[in-house]
Amino acid sequence: MRSRARAHVATLFLSTVVASAFLATGGGAAHARTPSPPSSSSIGLPASVDGGAWASGHLQSTAIDSRRGHMYFSFTNLLVKTDLAGRPIGSVTGLTGHLGDLDFNSADGRVYGSLEYKAAEAFYVAIFDGSRITRMNMDARTTDVLSTVHLREVVRDYTADMNGDGVFDGDTGNTPDHRYGCSGIDGVAFGPDLNGRGGGRLTVAYGVYSNTARTDNDHQVLLQYDVRDWRKYERPLSEDALHTSGPASPAGKFFAYTGNTTYGVQNLEYDGDSGNWLMAVYKGKKASFPNYGLYVLDGSKPARRGEVKGQPRPESGRIVSLLPRGLHHEPSGVYGYESGGQYGLVSLDDGRYYVAEAGTVDSGGTTLQTGRAVLHRWTGAVPNPFAARGTAR
Repeated sequence: MRSRARAHVATLFLSTVVASAFLATGGGAAHARTPSPPSSSSIGLPASVDGGAWASGHLQSTAIDSRRGHMYFSFTNLLVKTDLAGRPIGSVTGLTGHLGDLDFNSADGRVYGSLEYKAAEAFYVAIFDGSRITRMNMDARTTDVLSTVHLREVVRDYTADMNGDGVFDGDTGNTPDHRYGCSGIDGVAFGPDLNGRGGGRLTVAYGVYSNTARTDNDHQVLLQYDVRDWRKYERPLSEDALHTSGPASPAGKFFAYTGNTTYGVQNLEYDGDSGNWLMAVYKGKKASFPNYGLYVLDGSKPARRGEVKGQPRPESGRIVSLLPRGLHHEPSGVYGYESGGQYGLVSLDDGRYYVAEAGTVDSGGTTLQTGRAVLHRWTGAVPNPFAARGTAR
């Protein structure tokens, strides 16, 4: 999710018009138990939802508000809101940072996403008020559709001078700097406390640089926050004066041993049916690991205190377990699957998921980025645990 394409608002306006030519009308739980029946709010959802074609960065993620019938698509520097037939309702432009994974918070009806400004060493949770996204090309900086919360813990790990030379090496993976290989943030999802104590949390996953020469970057790092009091931190987006209003530390910090990946968790999703967490990633490159595309955290096992492997000095932390299902790499002990989900993954909490597909299309010599959410059912089969569904039920 590290495409950095920049699109001017004027170009986005043009692509709004062009996009209509490309819009299409949409029309196994991890514990291997029988999935629960679909809820009334998710019955009859379309087999696919088309997010359109845009002069933007590539598709990063999707989120659904099934009660209101809205789908949200993150295109790196553009947020698009559609109905479930794929008709655009509104969009948010003016983002020069990297907008990544999205999740819908049913508690407050807003969409939360990861937002990075690496050059400024600033990382935020972006909070979009979907009810106010009512027209195309709404500027994130001058309208009231977006607020942001600063994540200090991420900054500390991203800027860590790990070799003690007094120089922070910046946005590069070819360095010993960046604690745990932290490249920022990407995956976000709402779900229970990973300590097993109940209560809802926003979980934010680190991006992790691909670097095969170090051993301290083989975990996915997850931060959890209680967002019920976050309105006191929220500030409008001002890219000319990036703020630092946010919690001093997370409510919890957790480590999942998967082996190094390329930019960490691209899409994080909690499945309310199985109680498990899904982490879709770009594959890693270390030969000592299986380098799967999807890892599943076992929601039945609370985090335990254990070793954070490979650190320069011995370190313990809260370790979360991979679900012992799917493909198994015996030398590393890592379990996982091969599947999509890196461009968007939405659990409907009944054994069904929307798995996103990204692409491009040429329009008069201009390359437009496309995105589509396609309905699947979890089967748990290997290597790919998702099966596409031709109909909604």
